[in-house]
Parts: sequence; structure tokens; C-alpha cells
Amino acid sequence: MDILTEALASMRTGKPSSVRTDGRAPWGLRLPPVAGAGFHVVLHGTCWLVPLDGATAPVPLAPGDVIFVRDGSGHILADHPSTPPSEPQAVRMCEGSPIGSVQLGGDGPPASLLCGNYHLDQARPHPLVSRLPEIIHLPTGHGRHPELSAAVQLLRAELDDPRIGSDGIVPTLIDSLLLYILRAWLDEQPADTAQGWAAALRDSAVGPALAAIHRSPAAQWTVESLAAESGLSRAAFARRFNALVGEPPMTYLTRWRMTAAAQLLRESDIPLTTVATRTGYGSEFAFAKAFKREFGQAPGGYRRQARAA
Repeated sequence: MDILTEALASMRTGKPSSVRTDGRAPWGLRLPPVAGAGFHVVLHGTCWLVPLDGATAPVPLAPGDVIFVRDGSGHILADHPSTPPSEPQAVRMCEGSPIGSVQLGGDGPPASLLCGNYHLDQARPHPLVSRLPEIIHLPTGHGRHPELSAAVQLLRAELDDPRIGSDGIVPTLIDSLLLYILRAWLDEQPADTAQGWAAALRDSAVGPALAAIHRSPAAQWTVESLAAESGLSRAAFARRFNALVGEPPMTYLTRWRMTAAAQLLRESDIPLTTVATRTGYGSEFAFAKAFKREFGQAPGGYRRQARAA
């Protein structure tokens, strides 16, 4: 069971949006916070990412580098950290193009980036995402992260020389880029020092238990039965799960059941009794009670509100 794909799918609230930003030094652009997660891909040239918190050092970026901003916090992109930033520019949209375009700066060395954001529900983030670093920087030069590098190269080729089919290819590549980014970051974590979800997914005991929950959320799991999946005693498994995932096994099980239920309510018209059955509840009443406790409203009201939005 692909937990990373499921975790991201449960948070998505729309398609990613993106803008090609072309600057010539001196240039600087202040980017406001966005709902979801931000990303930048350096297509050509070099530049800097400057966090606005005052505590994080500016990050130098080279061709092929990828930046992921977990909570979409505001920051600055510039040819140099000392360049005064301008406010967000008007985005030019070409008819039929899947992305916008911004041009700014003077007549110095050029840089080109693809900037955008993934629309993710930050009100109920999956812990795999919420426990990531605020800013992830992934260089792809010198043979690092070959799959991510290949995706960046394909994006660059399509954006530099649009051809027939580009309007369908570019959005698909941008959408896939999120999985490549997070997979590359997880792969980058040393096996002997990884913590949290980076360690949980690889762990010989916790990994199988997480896979079992995602494979069969409706099963009547107990700590004992999940421990049996892991090959540990009940107490040892519970301690290990809590240490790596950040919450007890039954708490995570309930969280995932409710997350799966919310996704079914948003994306399908199946009856509430079927949603209850698919998420491990013996009756619609028991499901509705658990759902209201988690979301603060009844399942039917949640579905109507999601459809209206």
C-alpha cells in the first residue's frame, strides 16, 4: 500500500497552480503566504530564496534545484539576498497555456523559475506532511535524485519549447513533482539517524502495521492485532509506533478512518451507510457520532458544505 500517495491524495483540495518567473538582475520578488504548500524549480540561472522569519539563512539556488515550502509561508526570491524585493507582479496568462508568466528586473544575468503551490488542506494535514521541515531544498545536480532530476528536465524542455501536447504534459508533470519531491526527501534521510515518518515507513515493525491500516481501514484492528503484523509484543509495538509516528496506534487508526471517510464524502455520492462500512463502523449512527466528534459537524452537512465550496 502506497502510504505517501494516499496521504497526499487525502489532503488535496484542487489542482496545483504555477507561474513561470523570468528575472534579470537586479530582481527580487516578495511572495505572500499561500494556502497549501509552495514549490519552486530553478529552470535556468541562479538565485536566492530568503525566508522572512529572520532566523533562517538565505538559501542559494542553482539550475535544477527544487524548493518545497511545507506550509506555503511567505518568502523572497531574488538574484541576491541584498536586492530589495518588489511586491507580487501581475501574472500574464496566455490563452490555452496551463501556467502564467511573470517578467521582472533589469538587464543583468537572467534566471528562470517555475513557481507555484499545491492546494493542500492544512486544517487537517496528514502527519507525514505536517512533520516535514518547513523548507526542503533538493539539489538535483551531480547525479543526485535522478528521478526528480528527470522530472525537472522534462518540465524545462516543455516550458522552453512548447509543442503539441505540452498543455496536457506540463500540468501532469507539475502534479507528479510533489510525489517526486517528498520521495526524494525521504530517500535522503540516513537510515541510521532518520526520525519520525522517514523512519516509520522503513521500520520493520511500524511500516507493516501502517501498511495494514491503509490496506484495510475497515478491519477491526486492535493494538494486539497490529502488533502481530509487526512481530512485536503489544507493549513494545505500542511504544515504537508512538515514538516514530507521533501518536498511539489506535489514534492514528481513527485519524486515517476519518480522513478516508471525509475523502469519500467529498468525492463520491455513495450512501452514508456505505461510507461507514468502508471505514470500519458497524452502523451509520456510530460512524456519524465519530465523524461529528472529529469534524464538528454531521457527515451529511460536511458533504453539502464540501460540494458547495
